[in-house]
Amino acid sequence: MIIDFHTHIFPKDICEHRDNYFPGEPEFKLLYDSTKSRLVGAAELISTMDEQGIDKSVVFGFPWNRFETAQFQNDYILEVVQTHPDRLIGFCCLNPSHPYAAKEVDRCIQGGLKGVGELAFYQSGIDEPVLNALSPIMSLCAKNRLPVLIHTNEPIGHAYPGKAPMTLSEIYRMVQRFPHNVIILAHWGGGLPFYHLLKKEVKEALENVYVDTAASPFLYDRAIYQVAAAAFGYEKILLGSDFPLLKPLRYIDEMKKAGLQDGHIRAICGENAAKLL
Repeated sequence: MIIDFHTHIFPKDICEHRDNYFPGEPEFKLLYDSTKSRLVGAAELISTMDEQGIDKSVVFGFPWNRFETAQFQNDYILEVVQTHPDRLIGFCCLNPSHPYAAKEVDRCIQGGLKGVGELAFYQSGIDEPVLNALSPIMSLCAKNRLPVLIHTNEPIGHAYPGKAPMTLSEIYRMVQRFPHNVIILAHWGGGLPFYHLLKKEVKEALENVYVDTAASPFLYDRAIYQVAAAAFGYEKILLGSDFPLLKPLRYIDEMKKAGLQDGHIRAICGENAAKLL
């Protein structure tokens, strides 16, 4: 069983008329202003899954500022997972700062979605107002034992669209604030998991934390798979392609070239995700 834990899909109208969704959404415009940034729907994702040998994918949209757009997007996710329950696992996505955010998350959970994410804070980082906004959503997810996927990125290195001004301290403070939540930190957790090697405190704080591999070929040498498995544990790593940014087989090929054991590859590419879901 191969599970891709990080894919983005959008309703047809957003795919075909993205410009109409730029007003009031500077983060969406930042990431998708270029036509090279692909927008796809469920049909194209499933076709790629068949091509790549992927059994299931976790699907979500974008953390829209406009509440109506977030509901439109979440309705689409609810629809496609009901149509393809054997292939797609849906997450609710929205801007947590909206006053009705927790109500929308509850609606999506009642509708059958299996988690929340990818939540992202591209302009603010993960500061105190963000943590306060996250709190009611985290409470709901902890109560329902559902995972939350958070966008994180490395605080140093080259700039790129979507790289938020966050620090490792902010990411760490977030996982400390919500110790009872299962949290997946996208994009290797911005490097935080490597501090799992510290002897005090951090191991306990990261007990319920996982990372995904999204965008790894653009960010890290393939040696990261061995290093992360040694530092954090292969059982805490989830295959995430960030499709349509990249296809999942590219990641699996990197794992093999990095020299990971077959059992570790199977865990990263599906067994770990299956336990969470």
